[in-house]
Amino acid sequence: METTKGDAMKIWSNWLRGIVMTGVLACFPMTVGAETARWDIDPDHSVIEFRVAHMVVSKTSGRFLSYRGFVDLGADEKSFKTIEATINAESINTNQEKRDAHLRSPDFLDVKQFPTITYKMKTYQKEGDTYKVLGNLTLRGVTKEVLLTGTFNGVTKDPWGNTRAGFTAEGTLNRKDFGMIWNKTLDNGGVVVGDDVQIRLDIECIKEKNP
Repeated sequence: METTKGDAMKIWSNWLRGIVMTGVLACFPMTVGAETARWDIDPDHSVIEFRVAHMVVSKTSGRFLSYRGFVDLGADEKSFKTIEATINAESINTNQEKRDAHLRSPDFLDVKQFPTITYKMKTYQKEGDTYKVLGNLTLRGVTKEVLLTGTFNGVTKDPWGNTRAGFTAEGTLNRKDFGMIWNKTLDNGGVVVGDDVQIRLDIECIKEKNP
């Protein structure tokens, strides 16, 4: 049977409509899956702390008192799109004023030249209840990948109508990778300050109400 010009145009139109609908349907799940919400770190209920070996026989701990950051969580509140944090390097506190002054000096953090420390997630993997987050840590102008391993502690509502989420994570970095090479050798062959710095994060975030 001969195909008329009108029939050909109708077939062509239906074919184009099918292509467009297929593309829309293929993209729709990606759009839904990409929906995220911003959760800002609540510094009043969070802790960023560290521990490092001292004189070989013990460890010194400290924390940072001033920082900000946020997490972009997926609609399922279990998947991450973004994790970013900025720490005020000068806010380091080990409960010893003389030691803190030394840590702020060029021997260590050099806070006058490098006032902030930043962390930005690159990727993550979920293994059961454990999250492994790989991100770029920028410290003293040097950027290195640091792996944090932790847990997502869930979501809850506070008495004032805020939605909160909690995270716990730990990691280790070598301070010499970031140019902090100061040390002194002890009589027994050990050193005053260890190279490995243990990091622990207890983070509480508040969901943005009007994104």
